[in-house]
Amino acid sequence: MPRWKALPEELDPQVREFASQLRRLVDRSGLSLAAVADRTGYSKTSWERYLGGRLLAPKGAIVALAEVTGTNPIHLTTMWELAERAWSRAEMRHDLTMEQIRISQARAALGEFGPAPGGGGPQAPVTQRAAEPLPTAPRPSGLGVPVAEPGAGRRVPPQGPDRGPGGGGPGTGGRRRLMMFVAGVVGALLVIAAAVLLTDLGGGDDKAAPKPSVTPTTSAPSLPAGVKCVRDSCTGQDPEVMGCGGAFAKTVASAKIGAALVQVRYSQTCQAAWARIQQAAPGDKVTISAGTTPGGSGTVDADKEAYTKMLAADGPGSAKACATLVSGKKGCTVRQ
Repeated sequence: MPRWKALPEELDPQVREFASQLRRLVDRSGLSLAAVADRTGYSKTSWERYLGGRLLAPKGAIVALAEVTGTNPIHLTTMWELAERAWSRAEMRHDLTMEQIRISQARAALGEFGPAPGGGGPQAPVTQRAAEPLPTAPRPSGLGVPVAEPGAGRRVPPQGPDRGPGGGGPGTGGRRRLMMFVAGVVGALLVIAAAVLLTDLGGGDDKAAPKPSVTPTTSAPSLPAGVKCVRDSCTGQDPEVMGCGGAFAKTVASAKIGAALVQVRYSQTCQAAWARIQQAAPGDKVTISAGTTPGGSGTVDADKEAYTKMLAADGPGSAKACATLVSGKKGCTVRQ
């Protein structure tokens, strides 16, 4: 009984020559497959597949076999590279054939949904063609799928009696046809939605869509408790009554005129300023202005001080206080 079985007929000539060379090396060494597996580190099952033409041995296994059998590894790896290219070409041809089979299946399945628009005639011939046996792609090996294990080489793409040409089990064709039908419906809905959207955007109307008008806000800004005005609404108002004095005010400019002290008081919260005079004589007068805008005035009484009503101001540096004393002296504040 011969030691080796015949190599698969569909093997590429270069792959066949390489497998035959491996067999000769093992025969010449006198080693059993178990011994080869033990010395190379690749299992006996793997070597059976390599030497049987069902798998292309990995480069590592070839180098290990060359060391075990005393063969020049350079020559052996050169033959392996040629076989590897041939094996890849065979796999590519197999993939292309399977792709053509899937395309044929898809065309046949689409025909089952009915005649195409504008077409006349039943689709029975298409269905009949789909039922006929489809061509089987040439494969690098005619045997089953090997189990992956350490040291296994490249394996042949699987194909067996339980797998159809499309690579799926029972019911796969129906699911695929249903998915194709649903995809077609979704695509049609997207086209309709896009058309409606373009129409709504004014695609068929030369008039531009009116720009939204901006409604000015009239609500007053949020003010602290006790504060009753801000900016223009404070003009002419008493700062103490409107809650702008005290903790909400500070002196931003002052001047000493005679014995009197003249100051500009400013409230950032109320955005308003007013003038104050202290240590003055009854009858002394103080005024407030903001830029070129004049404000009110105040006259000192027996309390030796007075202050003006408020005037809206852009900032602490925009207001100025001036005093006219009964002694005839005059002067204005300088910003601090």
